[in-house]
Amino acid sequence: MNRLFNQNINSEKIIMLLMCAIFLAFPLIGSDYDILNMSYFISMAILSISLWLIWGLTGIFSFGQTALFGLGGYTYALISLNFDNPNLTFLALLLALIVTWAFSFLLGYFMFYGGVNDVFVGLITLCVTLVMATFLAQSAGSEWKIGDVLLGGDNGINNIPPLALSFGDFELLFTGNVLYYFIIISIITVYLILKKMQRTKLGYSFIAIRENRERSKLLGYNTALLQTFAFSLGGVLAAFSGVLYVTWGGYIAPSVMAISAASLPVVLVAAAGRRNLSGVIIFTILYYYLSQKLSVSGSEYALIILGFILITVILVVPQGIVVWLFNIIDRSLLKKRGNKLSESTGNPKKASSV
Repeated sequence: MNRLFNQNINSEKIIMLLMCAIFLAFPLIGSDYDILNMSYFISMAILSISLWLIWGLTGIFSFGQTALFGLGGYTYALISLNFDNPNLTFLALLLALIVTWAFSFLLGYFMFYGGVNDVFVGLITLCVTLVMATFLAQSAGSEWKIGDVLLGGDNGINNIPPLALSFGDFELLFTGNVLYYFIIISIITVYLILKKMQRTKLGYSFIAIRENRERSKLLGYNTALLQTFAFSLGGVLAAFSGVLYVTWGGYIAPSVMAISAASLPVVLVAAAGRRNLSGVIIFTILYYYLSQKLSVSGSEYALIILGFILITVILVVPQGIVVWLFNIIDRSLLKKRGNKLSESTGNPKKASSV
């Protein structure tokens, strides 16, 4: 019985398993409209995951995730529209990830090998985001095009094709339930890989850099290389989220890289608990769900209400609201297990002291 009492209680694992089961069964109970919206919410959670990897795990504060998100989305749009072949959409996805990885790797290389760290990384990534958004917003003329595709300025690019697979006369479009399950499988795969990575030497290296970069360097870690790798890997995840977004809506515009969009992932990750991957996913999905409900209700104070909630959470629960809730549930389960142990042993005083 003591062995049972001493087992680790982890509400996080239980909640994540329940969420997976609910999301996998969601198309059976949700309408087409609900499935469409949930696909969007979960794809944006992958954007938050990309920042968690950079900031929460490795300690690199960045405002550049939406720039990489937009770069991935624009790259997919330009390639898929220029080739206009359903069989090449997954190739366009792969090329979008490669282009964004190369860009983020070069940016990270010049920053981290150049000795740029801490708040200055945030400033540089914010400048990169604003430069990209400003440039794309001013590309409305007919001379601004790549191949046969106009960049469109503030209007962006429309009629972006979805992901598709074609075999002879058979064509599978990744829309509706197919896109939903593709996104679900993708985020579960990413989650499991990152959770596994946290327990590897690479994951411990990232954590060491987050906790004390200078000491890690003295212990022999190539901190610049590890930071560059983490930054570029986060860029790939942000680009993947961007591709999912454009295939979901068939549209992308420079507004996805605006200052408000760039700051939102930072706030969401901070409010959820930036060191907890599960919390980041849960809070991001809840935020977008609540944001949509307030918008649909027509409330003119929707953004004010959301902003007030986020600020309150960050000030009152600095470790993250989801992490705080996990701790409360764990303590509650531990207390119940202690009560059961005391009843079975007949010594409540001893059990309570344990």
